[in-house]
Amino acid sequence: MQLTGYFRSSAAWRVRIALAWKGVAYETAFVHLTRDGGEQHGPAYRAKNPAGLVPYLEDGGLGFGQSLAMLEYLEETHPEPPLLPADPAARAKVREIALAIACDIHPLNNLRVLSHLTGRLGRSEAEKLAWYRHWVAVGFDAIEALLPETAAEAGCCCGEQVSLADVCLVPQVFNARRFECPLDAYPKIRAVDARLSALPAFYETAPEGQPDAA
Repeated sequence: MQLTGYFRSSAAWRVRIALAWKGVAYETAFVHLTRDGGEQHGPAYRAKNPAGLVPYLEDGGLGFGQSLAMLEYLEETHPEPPLLPADPAARAKVREIALAIACDIHPLNNLRVLSHLTGRLGRSEAEKLAWYRHWVAVGFDAIEALLPETAAEAGCCCGEQVSLADVCLVPQVFNARRFECPLDAYPKIRAVDARLSALPAFYETAPEGQPDAA
């Protein structure tokens, strides 16, 4: 496999976590999202991934974007250790939290949206940060309520086993801290993040340790 990403992309980090958790060997390629106006807009990368986003996963002759599709693909092709529980209701709960991050928070706050705010729409840096923090708060309010009361003690979003929800949560918390979003109101989220961030699959794949972070 080859994973094309960018060190600070939370979507790419999700896939790196899953690959590490499952022990899947892969090669890395990098697309710099801000250099020269964004390498993701170049014709070579667009020919491979018309969406012009990272990450992009290639496995043999197969290639596709969208991190949640990649996570499901890895779960189906490399089922051990699992990132989805066996019980259908539990699987749905994991997906609910994962999608709350990947569909509700992240798309509103990714680079192309923020760049559009400060570029064509002419919003100030302060307004951009207010936008970012607002949508993190809206999303985290919901996720904190969705997490069971046992989450802080268990150290995972759903039970005691790492799941797709956890794979999505840690990168989003990292981004929230990067943009100095207040997190005092989210004790369960903070507790889960603290426990997971100490696991090798999470800290060894963190942005600061990636080759393109230099």
